[in-house]
Amino acid sequence: MTAQFPDEQTKSGEFERQPDAFREWVSNDGSTSYPTAAGRYHLYVSLACPWASRTVIFRKLKGLEEAIGMTVVDPIRDEEGWAFREPSGKILPGAPFESTDSINGFQFLSEAYKATNPDYNERVTVPVLWDKQTKKIVNNCEDDICRMFNDRFNDFSRNKDVDFFPREIEKEHAKLSSFLYDNVNNGVYRAGFATRQRPYEIACRRIFEALDDLEERLSKSRFLFDNQIVEADWRFFCTLIRFDVVYHGHFKCNLRRIVEYSNLQGYLMDLYQQPGITDTVNFDHIKRHYYMTHTQINPTRIVPIGPVLDLGKPHNRGRLA
Repeated sequence: MTAQFPDEQTKSGEFERQPDAFREWVSNDGSTSYPTAAGRYHLYVSLACPWASRTVIFRKLKGLEEAIGMTVVDPIRDEEGWAFREPSGKILPGAPFESTDSINGFQFLSEAYKATNPDYNERVTVPVLWDKQTKKIVNNCEDDICRMFNDRFNDFSRNKDVDFFPREIEKEHAKLSSFLYDNVNNGVYRAGFATRQRPYEIACRRIFEALDDLEERLSKSRFLFDNQIVEADWRFFCTLIRFDVVYHGHFKCNLRRIVEYSNLQGYLMDLYQQPGITDTVNFDHIKRHYYMTHTQINPTRIVPIGPVLDLGKPHNRGRLA
């Protein structure tokens, strides 16, 4: 089998994700060459990508829409990479985000990478935080971008009191976020992009061992840390919301569906029903991206019509508050 991303595949069949290339920081104290400012920075995202979706959620919940513009790439990524096209399929309800690039006139996101580093030849990823003044990428790491949206842009936030990185749980929070990344967020990709049986089975079993542990944790707590929603919750949400739709079938993470976990399913619905979140989730983009882009996994490019999800029904998670 041909690997989806050959440069990120080991000889033994494991998928090893490439590191993020650009890790500059926006600062509000003059410590970096990128000062915080309203209107200076622009976010390029895919609504299909879980990593990019977390930055969309942070931008929404912090109330940074007027301070930081956003452009959504087309969900279908081909040999040219992420593209800016006239909208194909359904866009967010009530939120006509652009799919053409009015900021730079790029046709492909790779042009932003080349503008920043002409020698860049790795895989082009989302999200991207772009500086309109220097015409360069500041950062393409979702962890960093979320942190900047939470802290560095707070002067321009409509929701200044919202803090997804509370100091009182800093160490435990970082530990849990690392666990989620290794076993769940990136775990589904290690299973889905494995090219041999053993690496797939190891990754898949680790996912469900982690989900079992998290199901138990969430039987006693409304969110991952009691009653407060933190970054780790949105990190977990971005994988959970895609699990039954694409990871269960497309990535063969099929020991169980999330709907079969009473606490995980209720937790997923609880987060999905938080104000503003439904506007950040686009199942059309999610399904068309995975099933039409990963042709090594799905050569027919047929997009399944299911599953039927009912994430708006009562979840009864408030009893744990």
